[in-house]
Amino acid sequence: MDSSPVPLDVEAPPARSGATARLSLFWRTFFLLAVLLLFSILAWLQTLRVFELEPRAVQSARQIASLVNLSRAALVHADAIARVPLIKTMSEQEGVRIVPREPDDRFVVSTADRLSQGMSSELKSRLGQDTILAASVNDEPGLWVGFTIDGDGYWMLTDRSRLNPPAGTTWIIWLVVATALSLAGAALLAGLINRPLQDLSVAAARVREGNFAASVLSESSAGPEIRAVNMEFNRMAQQLARVEQDRAIMLAGISHDLRTPLARLRLEVELSVADTQTRDLMAADIAQVDAIITKFMDYARPDQVQLRAVRLADVVARQVGVLQHRDDIRFHVEVPPDLLVQADDVELSRVISNLLENAARYGKTAASGVAEIDIWASAHAPWALIEVRDQGSGADPQTLEHLTKAFFRGDVARTSATGAGLGLAIVEKNVQRMGGAIQLRNRASGGLAARIQLRLA
Repeated sequence: MDSSPVPLDVEAPPARSGATARLSLFWRTFFLLAVLLLFSILAWLQTLRVFELEPRAVQSARQIASLVNLSRAALVHADAIARVPLIKTMSEQEGVRIVPREPDDRFVVSTADRLSQGMSSELKSRLGQDTILAASVNDEPGLWVGFTIDGDGYWMLTDRSRLNPPAGTTWIIWLVVATALSLAGAALLAGLINRPLQDLSVAAARVREGNFAASVLSESSAGPEIRAVNMEFNRMAQQLARVEQDRAIMLAGISHDLRTPLARLRLEVELSVADTQTRDLMAADIAQVDAIITKFMDYARPDQVQLRAVRLADVVARQVGVLQHRDDIRFHVEVPPDLLVQADDVELSRVISNLLENAARYGKTAASGVAEIDIWASAHAPWALIEVRDQGSGADPQTLEHLTKAFFRGDVARTSATGAGLGLAIVEKNVQRMGGAIQLRNRASGGLAARIQLRLA
């Protein structure tokens, strides 16, 4: 016997809450709009900065030129004795220092940015081509302007803040408000885009579950496109509801119309055919047709199920009891008596019945001709694991994943003309309807194992 199985290596059914590892459409839309708006703000600020650069350079150059001209005029009209206190007064009161320019002065021309270049060009046009705008003189940084008075060179040092862009709390407040409004607008737009899609997703999930009455979307939406989509979806849901109703009526009619003559035919065979062997063969054929009709009815059954707490041991015991009288089957059951699963009692009974029938048909050992069937169950929160194993020849690995497809027939070792190819398809469909999953695998010791995963109650 195989060791106790571990939880299925398959993806668990998706949560109804819609929580996923990936970002939802709302957040993706929000981040996209937020990035676009923030980049637009930055581009707008850069555009304002570019357009403001040239006027600011001209304005700063005019102020400096006026200051140079005033200083030049004051020095020209002052006598030699008054120039010293005049220069001292200008330095103390106006923050302007004027020093003679010596031939060996070391200076760095200020042309590092467009503002300095614009100011230098403007100063030369106003004060003369020999005017120099320097970033430092004799290793002393500052805003230095070199000019001449009567052929003598001078340096004027003034406040470098004249070159700095205008700043203040107003710009910061404006930027914060603009960013907040942009993010709020992005959230609003993302919500308006995402809400109809979310409603459509919820309605589609209800249609998939067969709940057509609760899947009606609003047809009074403001947007004509959303309103048109909702109207078409409602029409589709109504049409599907009618189709589902017609299918239920058709299935009931088929069941009645086929099984009634089959019952009469079997009775006539029992009464009219004298040969015992021929009578048994004809009765077996009629029973086979009736079983195939039952399989088709089970597979075409509507998808609505009501889940509740079901004691797994009771369901297994019921289905084992149906087959326990047969001499060609032996069961080994290990199911905890207190294990409760979220399931529909009838659907779970069909699942166990089909798995046991499949194992009994294809799981016989070549030596004894007896099907050894192991039924194992355990709890691995939040899941319950059920495994049905046989000791037959197993399945072709290339066709293993196709065994749960409707009407699919595997290799000869696991195929019989008495089947409709729906047993494992019914199992997978019913398990999925109950929110679980199924996995088929070949056992290392031989045979096939069907492992089912259902939620614990």
